[in-house]
Amino acid sequence: MLSFFPDSPLVEFTILLLVSLTIPPLFERLRLPGLVGLLVAGIILGNDGLQLLNKDSETMKLLSDVGKIYLMFVAGLEIDLAEFRQKKNRSLGFGLATFAFPLLVGIAIAQGFNYGWNASVLIGSLIASHTLLGFPIVNRLGVSNQESVIVTIGATIFTDIAALLVLAICVSIHAGDFSTLTLTAQLLGLGIYAALVLFGVDCAGKEYFRRTGDEESNQFLFVLFVVFLASVGAQLINVDKIVGAFLAGLAVNDVVGRSPVEEKMEFVGSTLFIPFFFVSMGLLLDIPVFIDTIRFNFAFPLAMLAGLFVSKFLATLATKILYGYSWDETLTMWSLSLPQVAATLAAALAGVQAGLIPQEVFNTIIVLMFVTSLLGPLLTERFARKLPIATTGVQTSEDWVWREQVEEALQQETVNSPFEKTRRNRVTVVVSVCNPVTERYLMEMGALLARRESGMVVPLTIVQAHVHMDEPELSVSIQRQEKLLKKAQHYGQEFEIRANPLLRIDDDIAEGITRTAREQKANLIVMGWSETTTALRSRLFGNLINNVVWSAHCPVVVTQLLDEPTNLRRILVPVKNLTIQSVRAIRFSQFFAATHNCSVTYLHVCEARTAKEQIHAFEQEIEQVLKQGNLNINYRIKTISHDQTAEVIIRAARSFDLVVLRSLRRRTAGGLVVSDVTTEVINSLACSLILFGEPHS
Repeated sequence: MLSFFPDSPLVEFTILLLVSLTIPPLFERLRLPGLVGLLVAGIILGNDGLQLLNKDSETMKLLSDVGKIYLMFVAGLEIDLAEFRQKKNRSLGFGLATFAFPLLVGIAIAQGFNYGWNASVLIGSLIASHTLLGFPIVNRLGVSNQESVIVTIGATIFTDIAALLVLAICVSIHAGDFSTLTLTAQLLGLGIYAALVLFGVDCAGKEYFRRTGDEESNQFLFVLFVVFLASVGAQLINVDKIVGAFLAGLAVNDVVGRSPVEEKMEFVGSTLFIPFFFVSMGLLLDIPVFIDTIRFNFAFPLAMLAGLFVSKFLATLATKILYGYSWDETLTMWSLSLPQVAATLAAALAGVQAGLIPQEVFNTIIVLMFVTSLLGPLLTERFARKLPIATTGVQTSEDWVWREQVEEALQQETVNSPFEKTRRNRVTVVVSVCNPVTERYLMEMGALLARRESGMVVPLTIVQAHVHMDEPELSVSIQRQEKLLKKAQHYGQEFEIRANPLLRIDDDIAEGITRTAREQKANLIVMGWSETTTALRSRLFGNLINNVVWSAHCPVVVTQLLDEPTNLRRILVPVKNLTIQSVRAIRFSQFFAATHNCSVTYLHVCEARTAKEQIHAFEQEIEQVLKQGNLNINYRIKTISHDQTAEVIIRAARSFDLVVLRSLRRRTAGGLVVSDVTTEVINSLACSLILFGEPHS
């Protein structure tokens, strides 16, 4: 169809970009997963549809392979190893159960339909793993810190690795003659290979990151090289490349941490390659065979669906009996472990390409993916809302309290310092000034925050360095920045605060700000808002605000002020759930309110069907956190039950002078970027705004 298109890989690439851009948002508006939309698009555009994309073309094969590798890499990268370590024994227990039960049931079903033993084991392993599509839901409900949820997340490590290892062994057996010797050699090779990837990449990565410092572009290329090197290495030992990609994700998990490099890796994958992979999955679906499978062999997909649901339930029931979980916790674990997307699809494709399982089995896996990706999140939504909201577990010693930071800084001072007395209660606020229009408000904000603790403000300007320091442009920039600093010093006198202006020449503006803040032992950085925060380029390569937040040693306050800070007396602070990070944002709002007697409303938007007991318990938690702050301010706690969080916050903000938000991003388990409530609120606010960001948050 449409033969007038030139025969060029650019055409296929352009079509894939258009599909990735338009289809997921449309399906999400219909309350359907975006991944399902990509599969549907692949079916429509494939050989049995419009024939715009060819599954056998070299372009599609390459992009599909890259997307499959990237998907498994991100799956390993997104696993929170810290949470897994906390509950590793229970995670391994549930992981073993939720892998073994479906594996045995799947083998029995496949044997009942006359598949060979090798194919039966692979079919059983396909339903033994799971994809955490429901994690964004439990995170939104504020129950992601519940033990049952953490255990389910940890179990993902076991099920994914085990399923991929079973795939590797089955494909290896299918490729040659089966014997105990070859199986032992394969397992030994897998063990050596896994150790080399997990420990070798971890050590090499930490050393490389230590030597390269802040060179994010080289670090990004290093991680990308490691992923594909591990995939090639897996193929050298007759193991599927997705095994290497997943192990590489686990290996660099600790190396990249929650850093800008991880963000860029996930962004590139979720924006380009992973959507391409799911479109290619739709291309592989043979519609005539699929229809024949439903019409004449419907018993097999139905048996697999029933076996999946029953076996996953038996696994969670055994875990309930073993560890004493409640029914709400058990059903939440069951719903989270149902979706079959990432590892399942990738392993099924590998099995088909190796000739181990027929097209009918792949079509059955597509049916499983459709059903479980729809029902899994819906069941999670229903059961997880009945879980009690996790308490913060935050002790006063862990809170971000200004006086404690000052005391810690004081211990680092020389005892005989002539400024010992004046620094005993001093707070240092670095104020980045670069715009004469916003300079006054920024200086007033810094003065308010520092003056309460007899502190000081450091007005800071950064001049971009040139190769030649005698460049006329550099001299002009320095003169312009000196004028800003002179005006900042004048504002310091007006606001009755000690100001110590600094001008710095640096190759990178963000690094200049954060390095100066560290040198000055600052407790806080205050910046103005950047209009390019949501631009595509800034999402790819980072912008000034993101880079400062990522690399700063202290909290960063990004302001968009429409009035003088002293006139901002009605403050709104949305509180999603109580974590250490959100408590620190609450502490900041308390401190700012105490500087000029403001009133603060802490707004919690919960799900429409949240029980009154849960609402009351959450409000008590906030009350306890506020009392621990030891700051006497006028506040109230307000809870609104509504499913559209951003809409409620935007409507409520009309009655306030200032909104304080936390810097937060969210992704789906499949890697596709979804809209963030914070971003939606920022784009619609008509009042002043403070975005409170923490380093590595």
